[in-house]
Amino acid sequence: MNTALDMDALRTMVVGTDMKSFARAASQLGRSQSAISMQLKKLEQQTGQTLFRRSGRGLVLTEAGESLLAYARRIIALNDEATASLGTMAASAAVRIGLPQDFFDDVMPETITRFALLRPNVHVEVAAGRNYALEEEVRTGRLDVALAFFPAGSDTHGTLIASQQILWFANERLTKPLNGDSLALVLNDHPCLFRQTALQTLESKGLRWRLSLTTPSLPGIWAAVRSGHGLSPRTAHGVPAGIRDIGKEFDLPELPRIELRMLTASNLSPAAVDLQKILSEVSAEKV
Repeated sequence: MNTALDMDALRTMVVGTDMKSFARAASQLGRSQSAISMQLKKLEQQTGQTLFRRSGRGLVLTEAGESLLAYARRIIALNDEATASLGTMAASAAVRIGLPQDFFDDVMPETITRFALLRPNVHVEVAAGRNYALEEEVRTGRLDVALAFFPAGSDTHGTLIASQQILWFANERLTKPLNGDSLALVLNDHPCLFRQTALQTLESKGLRWRLSLTTPSLPGIWAAVRSGHGLSPRTAHGVPAGIRDIGKEFDLPELPRIELRMLTASNLSPAAVDLQKILSEVSAEKV
């Protein structure tokens, strides 16, 4: 049967040998000399070998002791490396943030930069998502904090960060449809608050529309709009160059406002509280 060697006893063996005095090792380790002697005897019992012999008023290693000393150094080094590594991993997986892709170019990087200055050893996991998914992730504790869009007046959802107008966007070359022609739309796939709002608004006014392209990706939407595949509803935040608000030019119905809200999980860690505060500050500056 294998025997697990006592880690503290191995450390005592290494320290006493390096200091060339187990009496001085006792003082260094904060133990009595009798406690040190018991540890050394325990090692001999565990190994079934005589590890030490007397030389004058002290102890020196036997051949078996020299052999164990080499193993002791390796065992201690591996133990310390493992505990340090796992300790770093435990600390680094502490915070998780989610937000719409609208804010990946400004709010997200600035938030992470400021947070890294405050807590350089904490790893941040970032997730992109839409309001329904982000709200669920926060509710179930898979995200610590998130920004998400909600219809205006959604007072029961988190903390209000900003109220923004939804606008109709197209590229600079798109021309107004002729009377009776359908509006070509570039939208996120279902479910999407912007999609739902736009379609309900058009249908309430009796306007014809058709889906030109659907995608789960906001960069995909902007690429399609820039290429002239149709128009898309969005806020003015982060609109790429070459894309403009064409609502008035095309005589389109005005879209409602939308609210950006911060959602926070319960029982946040201190690091997650710091992240929440920084995200709130950056959002107030940039949205």
